[in-house]
Amino acid sequence: MTISRDTHPRRRPLAVLSLLLAVVAMVLGPVPSSSADPGWWNPVARPAPDSAINVTGEPFKGTDAQGRVRGFVDAHDHLMSNEGFGGRLICGKPFSDLGVADALKDCPEHYPDGSLAIFDFITKGGDGRHDPDGWPTFKDWPAHDSLTHQQNYYAWVERAWRGGQRVLVNDLVTNGVICSVYFFKDRSCDEMTAIRLEAQKTYDMQAYIDKMYGGPGKGWFRIVTDSDQARDVIKQGKLAVVLGVETSEPFGCKQILDIAQCSKADIDRGLDELHKLGVRSMFLCHKFDNALCGVRFDQGALGTAINVGQFLSTGTFWKTEKCTGPQHDNPIGIAAAPAAQKELPAGVSVPSYAADAQCNTRGLTELGDYAVRGMMKRKMMLEIDHMSVKAAGQAFDILESESYPGIISSHSWMDLNWTERLYKLGGFIAQYMGGAEGFSAEAKRTDALRDKYNVGYGYGTDMNGVGGWPGPRGADTPNPVRYPFRSTDGGSVIDKQTTGQRTWDLNTDGASHYGLVPDWIEDIRIVGGQGVVDDLFRGAESYLTTWGSSEKHKAGVNLAAGAAASASSSEWNPFTSYAPYRAVDGNTGTRWASDWSDDQWLQVDLGTPSLVKRVTLDWERAHGKAYRVELSTDGTNWQSAWSTTTGDGGLDTALFTGTTARYVRIHGLQRGTQWGYSLHEVGVFSS
Repeated sequence: MTISRDTHPRRRPLAVLSLLLAVVAMVLGPVPSSSADPGWWNPVARPAPDSAINVTGEPFKGTDAQGRVRGFVDAHDHLMSNEGFGGRLICGKPFSDLGVADALKDCPEHYPDGSLAIFDFITKGGDGRHDPDGWPTFKDWPAHDSLTHQQNYYAWVERAWRGGQRVLVNDLVTNGVICSVYFFKDRSCDEMTAIRLEAQKTYDMQAYIDKMYGGPGKGWFRIVTDSDQARDVIKQGKLAVVLGVETSEPFGCKQILDIAQCSKADIDRGLDELHKLGVRSMFLCHKFDNALCGVRFDQGALGTAINVGQFLSTGTFWKTEKCTGPQHDNPIGIAAAPAAQKELPAGVSVPSYAADAQCNTRGLTELGDYAVRGMMKRKMMLEIDHMSVKAAGQAFDILESESYPGIISSHSWMDLNWTERLYKLGGFIAQYMGGAEGFSAEAKRTDALRDKYNVGYGYGTDMNGVGGWPGPRGADTPNPVRYPFRSTDGGSVIDKQTTGQRTWDLNTDGASHYGLVPDWIEDIRIVGGQGVVDDLFRGAESYLTTWGSSEKHKAGVNLAAGAAASASSSEWNPFTSYAPYRAVDGNTGTRWASDWSDDQWLQVDLGTPSLVKRVTLDWERAHGKAYRVELSTDGTNWQSAWSTTTGDGGLDTALFTGTTARYVRIHGLQRGTQWGYSLHEVGVFSS
């Protein structure tokens, strides 16, 4: 600042001092609002300097004519991943009390030219070199293909909110093995320690934004812990932030040489702690097989690197088998990853895999089953992505047996053949934030199912999640995003986003940071049509419907518990009983077993006529491949309520139109094994 001399009379010292303090405050501190009402959506005082928002107009409030909330939902983001992985994998912060220059700066080892940006080299290719300066020039980052730099600066998230987003799921994330093998770190690699820190930092970010708006509770960034609270926040026009968890060894539940390193007590303590922190959705496994479940594979060189990490974490590599149904795990990574493979002990190498064996041999473990049921008891939502096909199928079995709707696929890692099964339960699906053409095409592929189940759609940006984001379609594309444009609700005008000396244009820069989410949605409207955007705009309501239904879920009364049971036959054994009542005694350690032939049945007498809508069957290995669930009011005249010819054992759930019946019969037509039919437990429910 240059001070020039003038000829005006001197002011009194106190007045000069006051003026000087005011100037300093303007330069170094928050900028006060003007005397005119700036609108509730603008802060009373914003840090200066700071990023621009480049959106004008009042954010929409309230509900539609049917009382439904409106807005987009990002079901998978990582606001605080810079605090995970040892603290130096993702560079920069989403906010800082010291201002934007401190928040948006590179990791120290990236200076002066990125030569030591090893993770950037691994994920992006090339030599990793880049201009490390963030604020104010941002020459090389953030960028759609730079996976190591902060993309979630608070002002960029604010721009997404102003553009129509109303729900953001912040998945607290880390990975102990990646942390341990990465060269740079400044903290412990303990996963739960990182999760706790990231949760606290999210609350700190809420307080940081609140301060700009005049105090606690006044900001637009609101962490919510139940669906009603989220609805209230959205009705006020603000952003509802939900905490989730995506980590490889939750509660310390890793496995070493197939031996679990946690117990049921650890799971209960862990779930209780996470729930107290405000976590309402989570993954039970991620990247590595753990003591809870097997994972869905990664592909290519990244898959090989993660498989190496799997070995370093568990002492075993991924194991594959032929898939038994139409669902498949991702093609397993077999491309070379020399940097990762060097970490293996001498004489150990990544195994080769048969091309026709694409499913993980590992499914949901006994502890995983316990964890799923523990989440249901706490009304939490299960993230199905990253589970192996076998584990996901078993998780579906459990949720269906209880008619529990709390299941989420948040970023396109679920086998698409599960889509209707998930919607039928009442779950929610979001697609990974891909290019407008591919995203729109996939949205249209499942459009009929969304119409059938009357649900909206979501996206999962996965920013700061090391996945890559939509690249530019080019300045010469015939149908570019034209700035400025109006938001989906029509109330806001959105121009190109500027931070410091850099202005981003989606056409030429791609989705470089979170502030370009509205631009990306406009690109989808141009490429895919208004219908795709309309489905996305219904996303917040659908997400909250799934959440609210999970909160309201009540375990049904098992009408078959302790009921009288009979059967066509019972296997004889001198040491134990396989009598029919064993299938309704409430003990999963006992079972009914038939003779070793087809056309066998087990009949349950409910005692009085009751509404029957759901029957659960917990098969022993000797299961039915083809069987019917039959109902009767008198035990003589039977009607088929449900049937299958593709039974695969495990836990099956038959859902059908509610019918009044006193007797329920499981009629086996074709065995799934050389033995008979054998059931640990039969459940009969009215809901």
